[in-house]
Amino acid sequence: MKVRRARRLLYVSAFVRAMATSTAGVTLGGFLGKLDARGAELGFVVSAGLAGGAIAAILATLVADRIGRQRFLIAASVLGIVGTVGFALASSPVVLAGAAFVGMVNGMGKDRGAALILEQAALPSLAPASERTQIIARYTMVLDLGHALGALAAGAPVWLAGATSLSGVEPHRATLLGCAACGVVALAIYSRLGGAIDVDAAPRVTLTSRSRSIVVRISSLFAIDSLAGGFLTTAMLAFFFFERFGVSEAVVASLFFGARILNAVSHLGAAWLARRIGLVNTMVFTHIPSSLLLVTVAFAPSFPVAAVLFLLREGLVEMDVPTRQSYVLAVVEPGERTVASGITTLVRLAGWAVAPGFAGLLMTNNTMFLPLVIGAAMKIAYDILLWRAFRRVRPPEECV
Repeated sequence: MKVRRARRLLYVSAFVRAMATSTAGVTLGGFLGKLDARGAELGFVVSAGLAGGAIAAILATLVADRIGRQRFLIAASVLGIVGTVGFALASSPVVLAGAAFVGMVNGMGKDRGAALILEQAALPSLAPASERTQIIARYTMVLDLGHALGALAAGAPVWLAGATSLSGVEPHRATLLGCAACGVVALAIYSRLGGAIDVDAAPRVTLTSRSRSIVVRISSLFAIDSLAGGFLTTAMLAFFFFERFGVSEAVVASLFFGARILNAVSHLGAAWLARRIGLVNTMVFTHIPSSLLLVTVAFAPSFPVAAVLFLLREGLVEMDVPTRQSYVLAVVEPGERTVASGITTLVRLAGWAVAPGFAGLLMTNNTMFLPLVIGAAMKIAYDILLWRAFRRVRPPEECV
């Protein structure tokens, strides 16, 4: 019963946190647009927020098991609340970047930070091995349901501008303060976990030589994928739709709501498919078509066409998330899961933090499409290399 309760609490915390992350990611583009920020400034602020998330991920990997996962999650939540409030009230790019760094404001629009490292490291101990992929698929589905609702909530500035006396940038500030309030809810949930997710860890966890080899190789490939993802953050894509097609924030919010619903449903499909063709094959052969679809979005002649192609892409692009997480946790020893999860997530966060600055420089009037094309090409290269390197390294359940 204690295990089930802890699992349910992790699902709820993931949902609330993802909702706030998605709202902030979609709102960020419009918020900075109201502040007359340019593409380069947008990239700078997004990179700063992701850099803060990367630092938190390093600390989660290195010290969370020693000081207690619950305690670390509470501390990270407090920083997130304070930083997000500061971000909502700031105006200059420098102050916005500083607040984004402290609050780990995630311009990716998808929750992939320190909390995810610890929660996904804890989940395998809360379920039998035969249910690991299914449990993680449910967890990632809950995340994307939160992302979906958060994307829809990103239309709040339009509603607030029409229904209240707020005008200009103020509706965006109010929406971001709502994101900070979600952090308060997550904080309350973490306080109820007790010691259910904590472990009796050694002072320092080291990887075996086999695990180290796997983690180094797969992290090197994840670095390519994350650099590609940094060209395709939610804030950048929202900015692309705003600038390329001149659509409203409400329309973009609805588009990302649909995208996140498709992401969520795809996670259960990924678990079903992985049981039949394997985790690595599922990761690769669903990801390549999604990247090809993204290229078509870059050159779509109108917003309706771009929206349809984008939604088709979103129905496939996240199928590698639960399978990737399950795979990494399966091919290392149980006591190494926090370190393995932390290192691979950290690599992804680092790539995300670096790339938006370059993507922003490319997003001029005539080159809005370039980040999409570059990101898609890098992702295809990653998929091919991943399949060649790991198609024969199987998790335990695929060896029977």
